[in-house]
Amino acid sequence: MSGPPKKRDHLKVVSGTARADRAEPVGIEIPVLETVPSAPDWLGNAHAVKEWNRLAPIAVANKLLTEAGLSAFGVMCATFGEIVKLTAAGMPPTANMIAQYRALANDFGLTPVAQGKVKPSADKDAGNKFAKYKDKPAG
Repeated sequence: MSGPPKKRDHLKVVSGTARADRAEPVGIEIPVLETVPSAPDWLGNAHAVKEWNRLAPIAVANKLLTEAGLSAFGVMCATFGEIVKLTAAGMPPTANMIAQYRALANDFGLTPVAQGKVKPSADKDAGNKFAKYKDKPAG
């Protein structure tokens, strides 16, 4: 058993128990794309290109698309294109295809559940907004 979940760093700061040696590691910073890239040539069909053209502006506007994430984003669009192609032909897509698409869509925050979990990489932590009250007495 792993026990209770660990207390997040921002809660430790508020409660006064934060220690630098126990801070959670910060992830790497990859610059986000500022402009919407055109769909790659290797996308398999028109449905995949259409999905790229529909979602890429949304991902860029929300600072979710980086140069490093373009391949995964392309695979997500290609998988979607294959699912649509199979469905249009009257054949069901495989469960693996649907699972792969859903996992990638979650990674980019494109499902309702994932929207609250994915934090745009360009957002900077504003710091402790309560720090200005640290030395002031209550009351």
